[in-house]
Amino acid sequence: MISADLSAIFYLISGILFILALRGLSSPATSRQGNYFGMAGMVIAIIVTFLSIGNFSTGLIYVILLLLIGGSIGAFIAFRIPMTAMPELVAGFHSLVGLAAVFVAISAFLKPEIFNLGILGNIKIASLIEMSLGAAIGAITFTGSIIAFLKLRGIMSGSPIIFKGQHYLNLFLGLSLIILIFYLCKTQSDFYFWRIIEIALLLGILLIIPIGGADMPVVISMLNSYSGWAAAGIGFTLENTALIITGALVGSSGAILSYIMCKGMNRSFFSVILGGFGGTDQSSSKKDKDQKPVKSGNADDAAFLMKNASSVIIVPGYGMAVAQAQHALREMVDTLKKNGVKVSYAIHPVAGRMPGHMNVLLAEANVPYDEVFELDEINNDFANCDVAYVIGANDVTNPVAKTDPQSPIYGMPILDVEKSKSVLFVKRSLSPGYAGIDNDLFYRDNTLMLFSDAKKMTEDIIKSL
Repeated sequence: MISADLSAIFYLISGILFILALRGLSSPATSRQGNYFGMAGMVIAIIVTFLSIGNFSTGLIYVILLLLIGGSIGAFIAFRIPMTAMPELVAGFHSLVGLAAVFVAISAFLKPEIFNLGILGNIKIASLIEMSLGAAIGAITFTGSIIAFLKLRGIMSGSPIIFKGQHYLNLFLGLSLIILIFYLCKTQSDFYFWRIIEIALLLGILLIIPIGGADMPVVISMLNSYSGWAAAGIGFTLENTALIITGALVGSSGAILSYIMCKGMNRSFFSVILGGFGGTDQSSSKKDKDQKPVKSGNADDAAFLMKNASSVIIVPGYGMAVAQAQHALREMVDTLKKNGVKVSYAIHPVAGRMPGHMNVLLAEANVPYDEVFELDEINNDFANCDVAYVIGANDVTNPVAKTDPQSPIYGMPILDVEKSKSVLFVKRSLSPGYAGIDNDLFYRDNTLMLFSDAKKMTEDIIKSL
């Protein structure tokens, strides 16, 4: 057993490593080093926690056994999961963090003497507030993450599910949580404690259900923040410095990332949480779509245009992730470079299904970081671009975001691919994107639709080149 002072020092070292991990993850060039810092910090925190207990009882053996089982399952999933399923995997793991916070809060409430919080019926007020907040946020994270998982997995529709008065119901439930926490602290009755968890579980569902597919990257980031605050709340209950630091880092970084993404989408963070966007009546858009002319081509046409271009901008999206086309795309770009074509990549803040989704895929294919640009950095270049190669990016290239005030994505900054001399759009069909709306770019005079699997089309273009 190690002393409390020594534990505090090691927890501080662990916290510093977590901060260095975040700093490293802020850039693709240092992300690997950042991961190593994070892993080292977590190893130190776990070892110190076990050494601080001192009494290696039968219960501790069970904890170690379950830790090994859970770690093995997590490692197995991490090795087997494809990059296309990474967003729902993240959502699933967030749900487990929230559930863990709920379980710890229940344990602390039922057995407060174990955690030095007092005795049942006479628990410290500060501890009651901490555990009730941790339980509430954890419960919201748990059910909210499950809904996000179902939407990302396609089990539940990505369109928002909104009923009349939903915002008022959410507000009522939120105020009810505050009132219940007050009465829990006043009476210490388990009745109020269980009601807090039940209402929080319901609120998690109602908060995420109305959020549409176009907002899903923000949802993932937001749930990440929730899981951090839940962990921080439980950290205060357990008086665990490392858990407080880790939770605060995750919570604050997730909140900041969500704000940055909402700003990039020209959306109010609160409007996204309270209502979302991403659905519309498709009956009229389907009728209009059938009447609009569409120009389609093949790999030979695309290869001819790109071979004779001086500059090409690649716009990757979820279609690239589904087809796992990033390696073929890198090979195509290398071929174009050999022919003297300038090639760069344009990444929208919410492309894909989670923050940084496209960046991770391109990094997996060893695409040089200096060729990848964010929306603000490259958007003006489309006007001077010969060919824009859009590979599965739908909603983030839709011009109606600038022209149609009735569109659910109106006001969201998009990549100005329509300004390119030629647009090559790789897509399986004319179906709407995840936001549930038709893309006006399909019918522009300078757009050539390439109907195919993204990987197969890119490989065919390589052959033609």
